[in-house]
Amino acid sequence: MSVNHSPLCSCAVCHTDPISQAEKELHIELSENSRRDFIKKAGRLGLSLGIGGGLVTTPLAAAALYDEEATYKSNSMKQNKAVRDGKASLITLLHTADIHSQLYQHDEFFIENGKPVYKKRGGLASLKTMINTLRNHNAANTLVIDGGDCFQGSGIAALSEGKAIVPLMNNIGYDIMLPGNWEVVYGKEMLMQDMFGYDALKVCANMYHDTQDDMKGDLIFPPYYVKHMAGVKIGFIGYNDPLTPKRQSPAYCDGIKFTPPESNVAKYIKILREYEKCQLVFLVTHMGLAQQFGLSNMEQVKGVDYILGADTHERLRKPVQGAYAKVTEPGAFGSFIAKLDIVMENGIIKDQTYQLLDVDPATYREDEEMKRLINKANEPYKKELSRVIGKTKNPLIRYYVIETPMDNFITDAIMWKFKPDIALSNGFRFCPPLVPDPATGTADITVDYLWSMLPVDSEAKKGSVTGKQLWNWLEIELENTFARDPAKRLGGWVIRFKGMEVNFTLGNTAGKRVNYIKVGGEPVDLDREYSFVACEREGDPDTTLCRMQGVNQPQLLGYTMHKVIEEYLAVHSPIAPVVEGRCTATDAPATLLTQVMGLGYEFR
Repeated sequence: MSVNHSPLCSCAVCHTDPISQAEKELHIELSENSRRDFIKKAGRLGLSLGIGGGLVTTPLAAAALYDEEATYKSNSMKQNKAVRDGKASLITLLHTADIHSQLYQHDEFFIENGKPVYKKRGGLASLKTMINTLRNHNAANTLVIDGGDCFQGSGIAALSEGKAIVPLMNNIGYDIMLPGNWEVVYGKEMLMQDMFGYDALKVCANMYHDTQDDMKGDLIFPPYYVKHMAGVKIGFIGYNDPLTPKRQSPAYCDGIKFTPPESNVAKYIKILREYEKCQLVFLVTHMGLAQQFGLSNMEQVKGVDYILGADTHERLRKPVQGAYAKVTEPGAFGSFIAKLDIVMENGIIKDQTYQLLDVDPATYREDEEMKRLINKANEPYKKELSRVIGKTKNPLIRYYVIETPMDNFITDAIMWKFKPDIALSNGFRFCPPLVPDPATGTADITVDYLWSMLPVDSEAKKGSVTGKQLWNWLEIELENTFARDPAKRLGGWVIRFKGMEVNFTLGNTAGKRVNYIKVGGEPVDLDREYSFVACEREGDPDTTLCRMQGVNQPQLLGYTMHKVIEEYLAVHSPIAPVVEGRCTATDAPATLLTQVMGLGYEFR
């Protein structure tokens, strides 16, 4: 197979020797077609020009493509007469995302009859069996896609900087991989080593080299991939969250530049539709449901069939219909697989069905080969990661948008150790629940679970701000979560804390959401200075802490957050954290499970 060094092949694999020749060829050959002559032609045709446009402001209801008959339809679609007669083609896409290196089956959170219910779900060994089973139903015409945030989120991932996760995902046999916002956590070099370690094709059209060398300005990954399958030509364009440098510790993104999808998506859609003659076009994105729905309403994505989304761990059981594309998202932690079946006849979609399927270990037995690979990956870290550091009598969960038992526990520990006026924890979403065993009444908190709760062991940092600074900062954080413009939502949930009581109205406009703040039980004094402790974000200015700028007397405290948690549990275990009303909203329940309302979508 010859190697064509096209302009679109602009990542490091063409410049570094440690990556195999096979990987170079796989990376450079973006599709079955040669790119060199095509890109020259595209340049002459002026395809570098994008299409202007903004958000469609008219709200759109969620579209339920199919209801409880989805499973029946999916099974019957391959019996479609046109498919049987060879006049139509059945295409199947299997989509996972936000696995966060959760290798084992775990407790998973559901809402049934308005109450939390916990079931065992996930585990890569069961996930592999399930993917193989579903793939075999339409073996020649199925693609398996992962939407990012894969090699971060557990002890094995953190201690190996993601390297231990790569062979496990390769063993499943993914076809397309997208980097997520947490893929930058180990820095650019490890991002590239881990991503290019995947056998699957990588796609991402908005991450660029931002270094002072000959790669500056080049795309790190191929922007798109074209696949011939069942007589149908299908195009995939990838996008990571353009807000990643703001969401993550700034140092993680050193050497990487992100751009918004609307800056070039119209160009690539035009290439795929008009010149590649793709009959189906998908965006594979890691931007969160709010941003993805906003993107689906932009004129620039006209020509896209589906946005296969990720990031906010939403469980879309019915695609959300935007003005120009449908949006899906497949939950998190390897607990679910999104399955999309499409019947194509003469280049036209004749039928389609979408399902979100549970990865149930009781239904899909663990794959023995995967179990061996996981044990091998775990062996160097097994002794330390299995160490029990405490117990909990109540479920540790992080699914609620406004306040969670898990972060109440973390901020309790920070307050106990350092005794500031306020203890803060970021609005993290990752980490599956930990549920007590009914027989013992407790659950063991291990070092591995600590890494799942806090996958970066940051140092504790103290500072002080005035009450007015605190109020203004909270307004900014609430705007980050509930901004009316989806492009401004960072994807995380409401900041968590102890020592403070906050009430807000999420439906208000920016800067007018906070109704009151109490510190230590008293109304906040706008002129008084309050001390607070949070985790250091690598790369932030010294006077910035937890995205709060202009912090006075910043001081690193010489303790990492993991050490604080371990010391707290040594004294207070077993713990029993609950939602206490530290943060409340006038127009949303304490059990709010999504930041995207008004679409007919319900997390369950």
